[in-house]
Amino acid sequence: MTDRLSGPALPARFERPPVLAFIGYVLGLALIAWCLAGAGFSLDKVMSSPPRFADFLSRAFPPNLSPDVLARLGWKMVETLQIAVAGAVLGVIVSLPVAMLAARGLIAGPAVNQAVRITLSFIRAVPDIAWALVFVVAVGLGPFAGMLAILVDTLGFCGRFFADDMEAADKGPAEALSATGARRIDIAACATIPAALPAFVSTSLFALEKAVRSSTILGLVGAGGIGIELKVGFDLFDYPTALTVILMIAVVVIAIEHLSGLARTRIIGEQR
Repeated sequence: MTDRLSGPALPARFERPPVLAFIGYVLGLALIAWCLAGAGFSLDKVMSSPPRFADFLSRAFPPNLSPDVLARLGWKMVETLQIAVAGAVLGVIVSLPVAMLAARGLIAGPAVNQAVRITLSFIRAVPDIAWALVFVVAVGLGPFAGMLAILVDTLGFCGRFFADDMEAADKGPAEALSATGARRIDIAACATIPAALPAFVSTSLFALEKAVRSSTILGLVGAGGIGIELKVGFDLFDYPTALTVILMIAVVVIAIEHLSGLARTRIIGEQR
């Protein structure tokens, strides 16, 4: 309540933290400072970087828009999208049965659930570019290695979220089928998966966005796509072509994200 004579009441001051909390804050700040030191943070480098960045832009602008370069980069971008779409679609398909094994109380016991979840955690812990290196060694250079890397990365991403979506699905239809004596696999196919399907589609669209972003850099390690053109541009100091590649990647990724967002909005609207 305000007082006409004294004016509005002042907001309450921060309470003094307990000793343990204060020690935690100090340790947190010390950890941040230690990480900054290990990362080589330097104010001198920060202050000296704008002129160097401006020099790069002056040498890269205008981007190389010659017809032969655009045609070559365009085909590489098409290959990048092929890698992303093929890997994401196959990854989503493989993720569904794996997620059914990872979902608690669905078709498998706790031991299998935990083993599959640990495997999915391991897959997610390894970066997609590391998977690309593994598959380049296994199947050789080219887009097939990139597609396999996207497939495995999508499996780790969708497998976990599909399992969570099935665990969070409406239990009513599943309980009704269970009361009739239906088998676990029938309950999952006829009740749990249909209930979680909108969430599956939304997660799959996020996986496609992630796959497109990842596939643009897999060429750096020889796994196909437009990333190799970016590497060659910087290696040869052909900055106008490198800038063209960067702009092309940005336009394609933003377009995919926009279309994916529209699709998710429509799905949510239909669900309501």
